[in-house]
Order: sequence, then structure tokens, then C-alpha cells
Amino acid sequence: MLHLVWLVPFFPLVGFLITGLLRKQLSKPLTTIIGSGMVLASFIVSVLLFTEVKNGNTYVANLFDFISYGTLSIPFAFQIDQLSSLFLLIITGIGFLIHLYSSSYMHEENNEHFGRFFSYLNLFVFSMLLLVLGANYVIMFIGWEGVGLCSYLLIGYWFKNIEYGNAAKKAFIMNRIGDLGFLIAIFWLIAKLGTVTYTTHDGGGVFDLYQKLTRTDVIGITMLLFVGATGKSAQIPLYTWLPDAMAGPTPVSALIHAATMVTAGIYMIARSNILYTMAPETQSVVAAIGLATALFAATIAIKQNDIKKVLAYSTVSQLGYMFLGLGVGAYTGAVFHVMTHAFFKALLFLGAGSVIHAMHHEQDIRKMGGLAKKLPITHITFLIGCIAIAGIPPFSGFFSKDEILAFAYAKDPLYYYLGVAGAAMTAFYMFRLYATTFRGTFRGTEEQKHHLHESPAAMTIPLIVLAILAAVGGLIGIPESLVPDAHKLEHFLEPIFAKSNEIKMAALPEHHTEINLMVISVALALAMIIFAWVRYSKKPELNEPAGFGKVLADKWYIDELYNYAVVKPLQWLARFMNSFFEKKVVDGIVNGVGRMVTYTSRQVRLLQSGLVGNYVLLMVLSMLALFVVKFFIKK
Repeated sequence: MLHLVWLVPFFPLVGFLITGLLRKQLSKPLTTIIGSGMVLASFIVSVLLFTEVKNGNTYVANLFDFISYGTLSIPFAFQIDQLSSLFLLIITGIGFLIHLYSSSYMHEENNEHFGRFFSYLNLFVFSMLLLVLGANYVIMFIGWEGVGLCSYLLIGYWFKNIEYGNAAKKAFIMNRIGDLGFLIAIFWLIAKLGTVTYTTHDGGGVFDLYQKLTRTDVIGITMLLFVGATGKSAQIPLYTWLPDAMAGPTPVSALIHAATMVTAGIYMIARSNILYTMAPETQSVVAAIGLATALFAATIAIKQNDIKKVLAYSTVSQLGYMFLGLGVGAYTGAVFHVMTHAFFKALLFLGAGSVIHAMHHEQDIRKMGGLAKKLPITHITFLIGCIAIAGIPPFSGFFSKDEILAFAYAKDPLYYYLGVAGAAMTAFYMFRLYATTFRGTFRGTEEQKHHLHESPAAMTIPLIVLAILAAVGGLIGIPESLVPDAHKLEHFLEPIFAKSNEIKMAALPEHHTEINLMVISVALALAMIIFAWVRYSKKPELNEPAGFGKVLADKWYIDELYNYAVVKPLQWLARFMNSFFEKKVVDGIVNGVGRMVTYTSRQVRLLQSGLVGNYVLLMVLSMLALFVVKFFIKK
């Protein structure tokens, strides 16, 4: 089966081509079958590959030579191992559920746009699969750029809306900033090691030759890779594109936030773990940026009233926890949180989509309320997602979040205390969202109330599946302090992080200390849940925020700061270059040459007067000139 790894990305690529090229001819049901079926086929192959890897088999498939110049050889190769096989299950499994959900959510689109949407989704899944399967940094970078392109296409799916188009451009441009760092890191590796392949049988890969890198090289390369990760995974300072990505249809938000794109940065650092272990300075930066992002985004989410914006800032915050985990050496914990986050965040976004669908595209939670009875399946599944992200045992988020916090405490107790503060805010804003949306009385219009109904099966079945995963998915990572030898994921991923653990294994606190840390975290989360539930069920915030609340609602004015510090100066420079440099300098040179040629031709044409006397005079003068020249040459 391992030799068939190429089938995993091949199926979505075929789906992209068929649904894209034949979008005008295919009916919606046929588009759904092809688009969803191709991702399902990839999922089935991924399960078979995962089984092979679980049995101890790994494989690198060299398909063909991609770049070969001198001693540099970069094959187009796929690597199937513990890390990539786990990500394959996440991408294709959740990707399929989102495709299935989209078939109903997007039913109002005409055939052509429906086909276009599914072709973009298939291309998105293909690009992410290419990213995680690549056996070297160049193939990873191709997939990396692919998901960036797809995010632009899907965020700006409703391209006639100028605001949505601007959000798409913002995502594309901010990611290009980070991608430059990634690209420079690749060139640096080529210059120093002559390869970008992860590992080879003859010991000629990056992770085999890392000891040849100087300390400056390792710090420089890891910092540049992290710059790429901050763009793709929305960390400070390149995070502002992700909340604006809500401009795309809700299934797109679920796909970007749960199964693709934003997890790319986590994957890249987890894959490069040996380099980061060799650069503790970079790890400290990663942990600090991750923790700052987690706290910063959580404060913003507290005062958002758009149901998707709350979830968007929640994603930014949760990604911060993953980077905190990577920064303190909890590589398994970070990957674990990627997985559990994929379950509950896909559930929450699709649940939000179900609410928006029932409310006729209304997204302001202040105009909702009392939806629990009208949307029973959406309600209970959304509640499960909220409990999971709040970190309440035995739901999935508890195990992954508390593993990261435990490692953070062992590294520096301050990391833990700040992390717990962020976790408490998470529980608060998620249950503020839940209570305002589903509890209390309905605050929408009579027309909306009359048409309230549960979503169709194509939308509720994915919600149920994801709710089950969000509830029990964390049981594969039960910590040693609770049940000895029960952390199945840690044992599974052990070969990926073996070299890092040999150099410096991240420590966990004593079992009794770890349990106490869990109790503190859960107690604070429960207190915030109860407070938010009681407070916002009875008296939701319906007025516009004021004072400090307005600062949080306006996102600390970071967008305005970027606008004045970056966007407007660039626009001024562009206007100057257009009005002065382009018109005066560039056009001046081009037009000046034209005028000079015209003037010269006008003067030269006077030689052709048509008068015989003038021609005789020119002949005499020419002969005289030749005589003078010859005379002087002889001298």
C-alpha cells in the first residue's frame, strides 16, 4: 500500500480538474458526488497507509527528479511516516465532512459557481496534502504556496463584493511576507548543506547533516522558517488576515481553520523539530510569540458579536497554544492539539454555519437567542464543541491543552500562569457565544422566527460525527499522571521526535504537580463557564461596547495601526511613483527618445532637397573632406 501514496493527492487533483473544467455542464448532485467522492477516496487510502505506518512501515516515494543541477538534486518525492500519515487522516477526513456539508450549505449557488466552489475546495485539499507529503522543503513549499492561492480564491469566492475581495488580497499579501522568510531559509539550507531533503538512506538529508550547521546558521534558518509559520498560521504580527478570512463561505472557514492552511506552520516546525531543538533561542521566541498571540486574540474574542469572528479569534488564540507547545519542546502536545482543535473547531464553524443558515445569513449573535429548541442537533453539537475547546475533561481539548500547559510549567511557571489565564478567557468567550446564541429568548425578526428550522441531514451528519470526535478524540493522549502508558499518540510519534529527545528531552513536572495544574486549569474554566452561562443567558450584551470594551471590540486598533503605518505610506509611495517617477522620469525618457528621433529625422531629411545644385555642392564638399583627411593621414 505504501507504494500507492501518490493516490492520496491524485484524487483531489482529478476532482479539481473535473469539477473546474466541467462546472457549466455538471449538475449539482454530480458535482457533489465527484468533489466529495474524490476526497473520500483519498481518506480511504490514507486510512490504509496509516495502518501500514502503525505496523512500523515507513516509505519515501521518489516519483521523478524535479530539480537536478550540479551536485544539487531535489526529487519530487513523498514521505509517508508517523507525522504525515496522521495529518493525512485529519486533512482528508475532516475535508470530506466539510465537502459533504457544503453540498447543502451552498445549494443556492447556480451550477457554474457551485462547480467552481467545489473545484477550489478540491484544489485546497490537494495543496495541503502536497505540503504534508513532501519529502523535502521544496515540495512542502509548493503545497505551501498552493494553500495560499486557494485561500485567496475561496475567501474572495463572492468576488463581486469589494470588501470580500479586499479580505482575499489581504490574506494573500500577508502570507507572501511570511513565505519570503521560508524561501530564504530554503536557499540557506542549499547553500550550507547542498540539500533540502529531510532524510536519506545514505545520511545525506538535512536532519542527518544538521551538525554541520553553525549556531548562526541554525538560528537564522529556524527564525526564517518561523517567519513563514507566523504568516501561514496567523501569529503576531501577521495574524490580522485570518479574522478577515470570514468573508468566504462558512465551509471555507472550517476548512482553513481546522483541516488546512493554518496548521501548516505547526506541521513545518514539528517536521523540523531537530533544527529547533538545536536552537533554544528560536524556541524561546516561538514560545513567547505563541503565548502573546494566545492571550491577545483571546482578549479580542471576548467582545466580538459576529459569530464567525469569535471563532476566528479563537483559532488565532488556539494556534498560539500550539506554538507555545512547540517553543517549550512539547512537540507531541502541539501536534495533539492540532488534531483535537481540528475536531472541535470544524464542529464549531459548521455549527455556526447551521445557525447562519437557519437565520437567513444573519451573523450577529445579539439578534439571535433561544435557538436551542429550534435547532436541537446544532445546539447539542455546538455545546459539545464549546466544552471541548474550554478544556473540560474528558473532552478532547482538555488532554491536548493541559499537556502543553504542563510542559510550559516545567519550562517556566510564568508560561503556565499566562497560559491558564488565556484558557480561562477561552472558556468565558465561548460560553458567552453559546449562551447569547442558544439560551434566553429569541431576539430576531418575526420572519426569521417563523422560518427557523434544523439544517438538513447533509449538514447535521458532519456535525454529529465531529461532535463524537470532539468528545472522545482526546482519549488517545491520556497523560501518564492519570493512566500509566495510555498516551498512544506519544508512542506513535516517538520516531519523529527521537533525535530531538536524544539531544534535549522536554521535561514534565512530577505527577502530583501535573494533576494539581490540571485541577487549577479545569476549576478556572468551569468558573468562567458558569459565570458566562448565567450572565449571558439572562442578560446578553445588546448595546454597542463602550470604554475599554470598545477597544477590544475594535481589535486593539491593530488594523488601523497597520493601515496608517504600512498601507497608507505604501499607497502614498505608489501615487508618487505614478504621478512623478512614472510620468516624469520613465515617460520623460521614453518620450524624450521619441522626440529626439523625430527632431533628428526632420533635420536629416533636409539633405534630400531634390535640387541638383545642392547635390553637386555636397559632392564637392565631400571630395574636399576626403582630400583633407588623406592629407592629414599622410602627415
